[in-house]
Amino acid sequence: MSEHALYVFDAYGTLLDVHSAVARHRALVGAEADRLSDIWRTKQLEYTWTRSLMGAYRDFWALTEEALDFAAARCGGISAEAREKLLSAYETLDAFADVAPTLAALKARGAKLVILSNGTPAMLDSAVRSAGLGDLLDPSISVADVGVFKTDARVYERVGARYGVAPQAVSFQSSNRWDIAGATKFGFRTVWINRAKAPDEYRDLPPAAVLDGLAGLLTL
Repeated sequence: MSEHALYVFDAYGTLLDVHSAVARHRALVGAEADRLSDIWRTKQLEYTWTRSLMGAYRDFWALTEEALDFAAARCGGISAEAREKLLSAYETLDAFADVAPTLAALKARGAKLVILSNGTPAMLDSAVRSAGLGDLLDPSISVADVGVFKTDARVYERVGARYGVAPQAVSFQSSNRWDIAGATKFGFRTVWINRAKAPDEYRDLPPAAVLDGLAGLLTL
């Protein structure tokens, strides 16, 4: 891979730990904390896919709120205080430990680095700022520009629209296998950051590489 490539990163689950919001407030949420976090994430993604298929876009923050409310109901309910704190924490999710050093090393090689995400511009700005990644990344590209979520091709097209590059010139990284499938179909060179050590799927749309963390990009 070229040392001067354009690297495009998914945000949630790839750079940012989506379970860190609940982890910060585990005592407030209670015994169902892990289950609530899993359901919250699952429903959040389900809502993006369903709304894309229906052509009924609502922004990612609204869906994040709705998904939390569903998860809370499934887990016996949470207090208004817990809801407020969980949503606030979602705006300032923790970055994985390998993110800042890997991005810094890639940037030092001359690479351009950018997030392409389902998140709203406000969500992404807050997350990047709180994680201390602002000096390493170009301004994020949000699906809000096109009003549809991944894996719609119009989302991936936003990269070429900004940078004027062909899909083959882009290295796309995501921890979400479905996102990797969509980006592969679009024509990006894809790297699956399989942090969860999940089994493979969408095998007709394979990534160019599979890594267990972001640092492996430095040796590809």
